[in-house]
Amino acid sequence: MSKLQKIVIVISFGFSLSFGISPVAEAMHIMEGYLPVRYCITWGVLCVPFLIAGYLSIKKSVSEHRKTLVILAMCGAYAFVLSALKLPSVTGSSSHPTGTGLGAILFGPGVMSLLGMFVLLFQAVLLAHGGLTTLGANTFSMAIAGPFITYGLYKLSLKLRVPKMGAVFLSAMIGDLFTYTVTSFQLALAYPSEVGGIGRSMVKFMGIFAVTQVPIAIIEGIVTTMVVMALETYARTELAEIGFMKGGFKHDR
Repeated sequence: MSKLQKIVIVISFGFSLSFGISPVAEAMHIMEGYLPVRYCITWGVLCVPFLIAGYLSIKKSVSEHRKTLVILAMCGAYAFVLSALKLPSVTGSSSHPTGTGLGAILFGPGVMSLLGMFVLLFQAVLLAHGGLTTLGANTFSMAIAGPFITYGLYKLSLKLRVPKMGAVFLSAMIGDLFTYTVTSFQLALAYPSEVGGIGRSMVKFMGIFAVTQVPIAIIEGIVTTMVVMALETYARTELAEIGFMKGGFKHDR
């Protein structure tokens, strides 16, 4: 058994464990029925072009680099496991890691748009974590906004000559926090404060989230860095195929 296969088995075990112990009633992303219909439709429509781009990106990556399919699947499992770890934060939502930073750093944000949407879909159906009506809103915040910020910050950090592992930590952490900034905006847009409107409501949601989300984001940054270090040790060939060992992406050139 190769070392890469051992890594996949460990993550698969984590997936099974989280499936077995996750409560199904309390903790959610934005839970089923919490957003008005017009917002559910709007966020869903906004996701469509990103999902199409994600499909094309995954199709290209898999066709050009078949050996990276295992790492791609691992990124999906990683996002599933981390985002299924829920800490109650505020009525209608919860705090948890996102797990999307790893895939965004390795494959780019487009890939995580589609991969993250499937993660959220399976969680809504299998774990009652999130919801089908709020799938568009949750996809936009966790699978689109967060990964794009993560990717952009990672590339910027490398250009500024930040050490690679420092860039991974920083981008994964900030990407997590930005996801919850977007979630706060989504909730505030649907439920503006009577005094102060959307801005006041958003500050309120962000303040409550911050109590648990800031330490969670730091932990996610550390864990993501450790996973990347492990992959650089045990899956150098696969990472080299997608250009990550040089800090870039072959399919972006």
